[in-house]
Amino acid sequence: MPSRKPAAQHIGARLGPARAASLGMCVCVTAIAILGASISSAGAQDWPTRPIRLVVGAAAGGGTDISARLIAQPLAELLGQAVVVENRAGAAGTTAAEAVAKSPKDGYTAYMMSNAHAISAVMYKSLRYDPINDFQMVSMVATAGLVLVAAPAFPASDLAGVLAAVRANPGKFNFGSAGVGTTQHFAGELMKQTAGLDITHVPYRSTPAAVTGLRAGEVEFVFELVQTVQGQIQMGELKAIAVTSPKRNPMLADVPTFTEAGMPGYEVTSWYGLAFPAGTAAAVVQKTNKAMQELLGRASVAKQGPQSRCAGPQLDSR
Repeated sequence: MPSRKPAAQHIGARLGPARAASLGMCVCVTAIAILGASISSAGAQDWPTRPIRLVVGAAAGGGTDISARLIAQPLAELLGQAVVVENRAGAAGTTAAEAVAKSPKDGYTAYMMSNAHAISAVMYKSLRYDPINDFQMVSMVATAGLVLVAAPAFPASDLAGVLAAVRANPGKFNFGSAGVGTTQHFAGELMKQTAGLDITHVPYRSTPAAVTGLRAGEVEFVFELVQTVQGQIQMGELKAIAVTSPKRNPMLADVPTFTEAGMPGYEVTSWYGLAFPAGTAAAVVQKTNKAMQELLGRASVAKQGPQSRCAGPQLDSR
């Protein structure tokens, strides 16, 4: 497979540096550069006049879906038209990306991008769209760490115990993810590579399916967004082992990071951003970016999920 890492890194770079905020899943705003020193907003004065589709390349319940629903209602209030989240799961998000890339450039189709979009540029030998040039970046939305969870019956309750158990039983244990090429998948592969583990990846079609597989005993471990499993952890239905973020997650303040738990240098962070098809009017992009800056500064958005400061898009390409 040819390396397309420069393309993946360029996608993150075009989202730009983020202004930190203690919001959401570490919600943050990008101050993007709109082409032209002075752009008249006249072309966007009448936009939007009908609902806007916000396409998500994943099933409901995952991090990309959560990010889309986090902004849909307040963005609709600011723009004066409904923002309708449309889940189009399939092919690691490339089905949705292609649909957006080939949609009309009229501002009525937006894309909730994640680092899965950048990963696709590395995973696939060819795509039916250009992951860089077919999209106009608008704003960062959030970054989020993951948590390694196990079933309550698993004998180990900390990372050292998990690693010891896996090493003592090579090839016996499995970890599940929301699909091949997802951040959850690569978080598991990174742990496997870093710790030298013999453990098998089991891909599911969605986050809920992976968590269901864990609870059913089909796999022993799952990496997942904290927000999606926090309730089950608190109810004792899942056991939190360690978080992948550089600092502890306030939602799971008692759960150590991988570094704290004995695996220094291990870090995986997801990022989410809003985009339009390339060719969308600059005034529309500018108006949407301004609305995003306002809504991500709202306390009501901040209350929907705690996290630490955000340093901008991160793509772990190891």
